[in-house]
Amino acid sequence: MTRHERQRPGTGSRASIASAAARLMAEDGITDYHRAKKKAARQLGLPEHAAFPDNAEVEAELRAYRTLYQGEEHEALIAALRHTALELLDLLADFQPYLTGSVLEGTAGEHSHIDILLFADSAKEVEIFLLNRGIDVSHAEPRNERVEAVLRIETDTADANLIILSPTLERVSLKRRDGRPHERIRADALRALLKE
Repeated sequence: MTRHERQRPGTGSRASIASAAARLMAEDGITDYHRAKKKAARQLGLPEHAAFPDNAEVEAELRAYRTLYQGEEHEALIAALRHTALELLDLLADFQPYLTGSVLEGTAGEHSHIDILLFADSAKEVEIFLLNRGIDVSHAEPRNERVEAVLRIETDTADANLIILSPTLERVSLKRRDGRPHERIRADALRALLKE
């Protein structure tokens, strides 16, 4: 045991859980970090009170896994998802759209959704906008009390979650459950990213 591991109890199990959770997310399509960590701990035979890694640790392992085992195939998938996201950002320009989530972060897989933040006075106006363009809409459960609604639409690449927030929240930095800020970008920044 290294000196560093003696100072941080559970370091080995945290790293093992992070690695196993990343593999589950990549191979089984699990998109919920907490669910992946719980399942990984069970598979590793660790006790329920084991110290879980934070989402950033799992995300780092997920990036490493995808680079190592999915390489070019994953890069092509991310590019396709980002191109679809750009089309949606352009379509929804009236609602101050931002791309966020795993497609932006580059950790999305074949079971991931495209997450787009929209800032509108009401979810109904976004729904009517889409229906007037012949785009079918379904509703998903919001996972944050600030979210007015989540509209789900199908694209050729992946389903997209349109996360509708009040316009007053556009300048607010939204945080993840683990306290890190949610990264988000507008269409111009995504265009630049796609040219890299």
